[in-house]
Amino acid sequence: MRTERFAEEELSHDAFLGGRLRIAQPRAGYRAGIDPVLLAASIPARAGQNVLDLGCGSGIAALCLGARVPGLILAGLEIQPAYADLAQRNATENDQALEVVTGNLTDMPPPLRQRQFDHVLANPPYFDRAASTPARDPGREHGMGETCALAEWVAAAARRAAPKGQVTFVQRADRLPDLIAAMAAHLGSLEVLPLIPRQGRSARLVLMRGRKGGRAEFRLHDGPCLHAGARHGRDGEDYTPAISAVLRGAADLPFPD
Repeated sequence: MRTERFAEEELSHDAFLGGRLRIAQPRAGYRAGIDPVLLAASIPARAGQNVLDLGCGSGIAALCLGARVPGLILAGLEIQPAYADLAQRNATENDQALEVVTGNLTDMPPPLRQRQFDHVLANPPYFDRAASTPARDPGREHGMGETCALAEWVAAAARRAAPKGQVTFVQRADRLPDLIAAMAAHLGSLEVLPLIPRQGRSARLVLMRGRKGGRAEFRLHDGPCLHAGARHGRDGEDYTPAISAVLRGAADLPFPD
Protein backbone atom coordinates (compact mmCIF):
# COMPACT_ATOMS: atom_id res chain seq x y z
CA MET A 1 0.00 0.00 0.00
CA ARG A 2 1.27 3.45 -0.86
CA THR A 3 1.97 5.55 2.26
CA GLU A 4 3.48 8.80 0.94
CA ARG A 5 1.73 11.74 -0.63
CA PHE A 6 1.24 11.92 -4.37
CA ALA A 7 3.80 14.09 -6.10
CA GLU A 8 2.33 16.99 -8.05
CA GLU A 9 3.47 15.55 -11.39
CA GLU A 10 1.49 12.38 -10.62
CA LEU A 11 -1.78 14.31 -10.43
CA SER A 12 -4.32 15.68 -12.87
CA HIS A 13 -6.70 18.47 -11.90
CA ASP A 14 -10.21 17.75 -13.16
CA ALA A 15 -13.39 19.80 -13.20
CA PHE A 16 -16.55 18.39 -11.63
CA LEU A 17 -20.05 19.87 -11.48
CA GLY A 18 -19.41 22.16 -14.40
CA GLY A 19 -16.26 23.59 -12.82
CA ARG A 20 -17.72 24.20 -9.36
CA LEU A 21 -15.12 21.75 -8.08
CA ARG A 22 -11.52 21.30 -9.13
CA ILE A 23 -10.37 17.86 -8.01
CA ALA A 24 -6.84 16.49 -7.98
CA GLN A 25 -6.69 12.80 -8.91
CA PRO A 26 -3.78 10.46 -9.62
CA ARG A 27 -3.03 10.09 -13.32
CA ALA A 28 -2.36 6.40 -12.66
CA GLY A 29 -4.45 4.62 -10.05
CA TYR A 30 -8.06 4.94 -9.03
CA ARG A 31 -9.84 7.74 -10.90
CA ALA A 32 -13.48 8.56 -10.31
CA GLY A 33 -16.07 8.54 -13.06
CA ILE A 34 -19.64 9.75 -12.76
CA ASP A 35 -20.64 7.15 -10.14
CA PRO A 36 -19.73 9.17 -7.01
CA VAL A 37 -21.31 12.28 -8.55
CA LEU A 38 -24.61 10.44 -9.07
CA LEU A 39 -24.36 9.00 -5.56
CA ALA A 40 -23.87 12.44 -4.04
CA ALA A 41 -26.76 13.85 -6.05
CA SER A 42 -29.13 11.24 -4.61
CA ILE A 43 -28.55 12.15 -0.95
CA PRO A 44 -31.47 14.22 0.46
CA ALA A 45 -29.27 15.98 3.01
CA ARG A 46 -30.07 19.30 4.69
CA ALA A 47 -27.78 21.99 6.05
CA GLY A 48 -26.56 21.14 9.53
CA GLN A 49 -26.71 17.38 9.08
CA ASN A 50 -23.75 15.04 9.63
CA VAL A 51 -22.60 13.01 6.62
CA LEU A 52 -20.01 10.21 6.41
CA ASP A 53 -18.44 9.05 3.12
CA LEU A 54 -17.03 5.53 3.60
CA GLY A 55 -14.02 4.83 1.39
CA CYS A 56 -13.95 8.45 0.27
CA GLY A 57 -10.92 8.16 -2.05
CA SER A 58 -9.96 11.63 -3.22
CA GLY A 59 -13.16 13.06 -1.75
CA ILE A 60 -15.33 13.46 -4.83
CA ALA A 61 -18.68 12.18 -3.50
CA ALA A 62 -18.44 14.14 -0.24
CA LEU A 63 -17.30 17.32 -1.97
CA CYS A 64 -19.99 17.08 -4.67
CA LEU A 65 -22.59 16.75 -1.93
CA GLY A 66 -21.06 19.67 -0.04
CA ALA A 67 -21.13 21.82 -3.16
CA ARG A 68 -24.82 21.06 -3.71
CA VAL A 69 -25.88 21.40 -0.05
CA PRO A 70 -23.82 24.02 1.81
CA GLY A 71 -23.66 23.82 5.59
CA LEU A 72 -23.20 20.06 5.98
CA ILE A 73 -20.80 18.55 8.52
CA LEU A 74 -18.77 16.26 6.27
CA ALA A 75 -16.47 13.39 7.24
CA GLY A 76 -14.69 10.73 5.20
CA LEU A 77 -12.95 7.45 5.94
CA GLU A 78 -10.19 6.24 3.61
CA ILE A 79 -7.86 3.28 4.10
CA GLN A 80 -5.07 4.52 1.79
CA PRO A 81 -3.10 7.38 3.40
CA ALA A 82 -2.11 8.99 0.09
CA TYR A 83 -5.75 9.16 -1.03
CA ALA A 84 -6.87 10.41 2.39
CA ASP A 85 -4.29 13.18 2.14
CA LEU A 86 -5.51 13.98 -1.36
CA ALA A 87 -9.13 14.19 -0.16
CA GLN A 88 -8.11 16.64 2.55
CA ARG A 89 -6.15 18.73 0.05
CA ASN A 90 -9.10 18.74 -2.36
CA ALA A 91 -11.43 19.91 0.39
CA THR A 92 -9.10 22.75 1.33
CA GLU A 93 -8.58 23.85 -2.26
CA ASN A 94 -12.35 23.88 -2.83
CA ASP A 95 -13.07 25.84 0.37
CA GLN A 96 -14.97 23.00 2.02
CA ALA A 97 -14.68 21.58 5.51
CA LEU A 98 -14.17 17.81 5.24
CA GLU A 99 -12.69 15.81 8.10
CA VAL A 100 -10.80 12.89 6.55
CA VAL A 101 -9.79 9.99 8.80
CA THR A 102 -7.36 7.30 7.67
CA GLY A 103 -8.38 3.81 8.71
CA ASN A 104 -10.21 0.57 8.04
CA LEU A 105 -13.99 0.36 8.13
CA THR A 106 -13.87 -2.99 9.98
CA ASP A 107 -11.87 -1.37 12.81
CA MET A 108 -12.99 2.23 12.54
CA PRO A 109 -10.82 4.85 14.27
CA PRO A 110 -12.31 6.44 17.43
CA PRO A 111 -12.97 9.87 15.84
CA LEU A 112 -15.62 8.18 13.68
CA ARG A 113 -16.56 5.20 15.85
CA GLN A 114 -17.80 7.55 18.56
CA ARG A 115 -20.11 9.48 16.21
CA GLN A 116 -23.44 8.93 14.48
CA PHE A 117 -24.46 10.38 11.11
CA ASP A 118 -27.68 11.45 9.44
CA HIS A 119 -26.39 10.09 6.13
CA VAL A 120 -23.76 7.47 5.35
CA LEU A 121 -22.81 7.02 1.69
CA ALA A 122 -20.43 4.66 -0.05
CA ASN A 123 -19.11 3.83 -3.51
CA PRO A 124 -17.49 0.52 -2.49
CA PRO A 125 -15.32 -1.67 -4.73
CA TYR A 126 -17.45 -3.26 -7.41
CA PHE A 127 -15.57 -6.49 -8.10
CA ASP A 128 -15.45 -9.67 -6.07
CA ARG A 129 -11.85 -10.75 -6.57
CA ALA A 130 -12.79 -14.40 -6.10
CA ALA A 131 -14.20 -14.15 -9.63
CA SER A 132 -12.15 -11.38 -11.29
CA THR A 133 -8.56 -10.28 -11.98
CA PRO A 134 -6.85 -7.73 -9.71
CA ALA A 135 -5.67 -4.40 -11.12
CA ARG A 136 -1.91 -3.84 -11.30
CA ASP A 137 -1.95 -0.44 -9.63
CA PRO A 138 -2.49 -0.77 -5.83
CA GLY A 139 -4.57 2.40 -5.62
CA ARG A 140 -6.86 1.30 -8.42
CA GLU A 141 -7.12 -2.18 -6.93
CA HIS A 142 -8.25 -0.80 -3.56
CA GLY A 143 -10.87 1.28 -5.34
CA MET A 144 -12.19 -1.48 -7.60
CA GLY A 145 -11.47 -4.86 -5.99
CA GLU A 146 -12.97 -6.11 -2.74
CA THR A 147 -10.59 -6.60 0.15
CA CYS A 148 -13.55 -6.29 2.51
CA ALA A 149 -16.86 -8.02 1.74
CA LEU A 150 -19.80 -5.91 0.63
CA ALA A 151 -21.73 -7.12 3.68
CA GLU A 152 -19.03 -5.63 5.93
CA TRP A 153 -19.32 -2.27 4.16
CA VAL A 154 -23.07 -2.26 4.81
CA ALA A 155 -22.68 -3.35 8.43
CA ALA A 156 -20.13 -0.60 9.08
CA ALA A 157 -22.36 2.00 7.45
CA ALA A 158 -25.38 0.88 9.48
CA ARG A 159 -23.42 1.10 12.73
CA ARG A 160 -22.52 4.71 12.03
CA ALA A 161 -26.04 5.73 10.99
CA ALA A 162 -28.06 7.60 13.59
CA PRO A 163 -31.58 6.40 14.43
CA LYS A 164 -33.70 7.11 11.30
CA GLY A 165 -30.46 7.92 9.45
CA GLN A 166 -30.08 6.86 5.82
CA VAL A 167 -27.43 4.65 4.23
CA THR A 168 -26.97 4.99 0.44
CA PHE A 169 -24.70 2.92 -1.83
CA VAL A 170 -23.91 2.94 -5.53
CA GLN A 171 -23.05 -0.51 -6.85
CA ARG A 172 -23.03 -2.65 -9.98
CA ALA A 173 -26.44 -4.10 -10.81
CA ASP A 174 -25.11 -7.64 -10.78
CA ARG A 175 -24.21 -7.20 -7.08
CA LEU A 176 -27.75 -6.12 -6.19
CA PRO A 177 -28.77 -9.48 -4.66
CA ASP A 178 -25.79 -9.26 -2.27
CA LEU A 179 -26.55 -5.62 -1.48
CA ILE A 180 -30.23 -6.30 -0.75
CA ALA A 181 -29.34 -9.19 1.56
CA ALA A 182 -26.76 -7.10 3.42
CA MET A 183 -28.99 -4.06 3.85
CA ALA A 184 -32.01 -6.16 4.89
CA ALA A 185 -29.95 -7.51 7.80
CA HIS A 186 -29.34 -4.03 9.26
CA LEU A 187 -31.76 -1.50 7.76
CA GLY A 188 -35.37 -1.03 6.79
CA SER A 189 -37.35 0.99 4.23
CA LEU A 190 -35.12 -0.31 1.44
CA GLU A 191 -35.31 1.38 -1.98
CA VAL A 192 -33.52 0.68 -5.27
CA LEU A 193 -33.10 3.18 -8.11
CA PRO A 194 -31.69 1.51 -11.26
CA LEU A 195 -29.52 3.68 -13.48
CA ILE A 196 -30.32 2.77 -17.09
CA PRO A 197 -27.49 3.44 -19.57
CA ARG A 198 -29.83 3.88 -22.56
CA GLN A 199 -33.42 3.32 -23.54
CA GLY A 200 -34.04 -0.42 -23.84
CA ARG A 201 -30.81 -1.41 -22.05
CA SER A 202 -30.44 -3.23 -18.75
CA ALA A 203 -29.23 -1.29 -15.72
CA ARG A 204 -25.50 -1.61 -15.06
CA LEU A 205 -25.51 0.47 -11.88
CA VAL A 206 -27.98 0.90 -9.05
CA LEU A 207 -28.42 3.33 -6.20
CA MET A 208 -29.78 1.66 -3.08
CA ARG A 209 -30.65 3.13 0.28
CA GLY A 210 -32.11 2.05 3.59
CA ARG A 211 -33.09 3.71 6.83
CA LYS A 212 -31.96 2.83 10.36
CA GLY A 213 -35.11 1.53 12.02
CA GLY A 214 -37.19 2.01 8.86
CA ARG A 215 -40.41 0.03 8.49
CA ALA A 216 -41.67 0.92 5.01
CA GLU A 217 -42.08 -1.76 2.33
CA PHE A 218 -39.32 -2.45 -0.20
CA ARG A 219 -39.53 -0.24 -3.29
CA LEU A 220 -38.03 -0.86 -6.73
CA HIS A 221 -38.27 2.42 -8.60
CA ASP A 222 -38.37 3.28 -12.28
CA GLY A 223 -34.85 4.55 -12.89
CA PRO A 224 -33.58 7.38 -15.10
CA CYS A 225 -31.78 6.91 -18.42
CA LEU A 226 -28.25 8.28 -18.36
CA HIS A 227 -27.80 8.73 -22.11
CA ALA A 228 -30.23 9.99 -24.75
CA GLY A 229 -31.38 7.69 -27.54
CA ALA A 230 -31.08 3.98 -28.13
CA ARG A 231 -27.45 4.22 -29.29
CA HIS A 232 -24.50 6.59 -29.31
CA GLY A 233 -24.96 8.48 -32.57
CA ARG A 234 -22.49 11.38 -32.43
CA ASP A 235 -19.14 12.43 -31.05
CA GLY A 236 -19.00 13.80 -27.51
CA GLU A 237 -21.30 13.35 -24.56
CA ASP A 238 -24.96 12.50 -25.00
CA TYR A 239 -26.30 12.57 -21.46
CA THR A 240 -30.01 13.21 -21.04
CA PRO A 241 -30.89 16.75 -19.93
CA ALA A 242 -31.71 15.56 -16.40
CA ILE A 243 -28.39 13.73 -15.98
CA SER A 244 -26.45 16.58 -17.57
CA ALA A 245 -28.03 18.89 -14.98
CA VAL A 246 -26.74 16.57 -12.25
CA LEU A 247 -23.22 16.25 -13.66
CA ARG A 248 -22.75 19.84 -14.83
CA GLY A 249 -25.25 21.89 -12.83
CA ALA A 250 -25.11 20.23 -9.41
CA ALA A 251 -28.81 19.29 -9.62
CA ASP A 252 -30.15 16.58 -7.35
CA LEU A 253 -31.10 13.06 -8.41
CA PRO A 254 -33.95 12.22 -6.04
CA PHE A 255 -35.51 8.85 -5.44
CA PRO A 256 -39.19 9.05 -6.45
CA ASP A 257 -41.64 9.87 -3.65
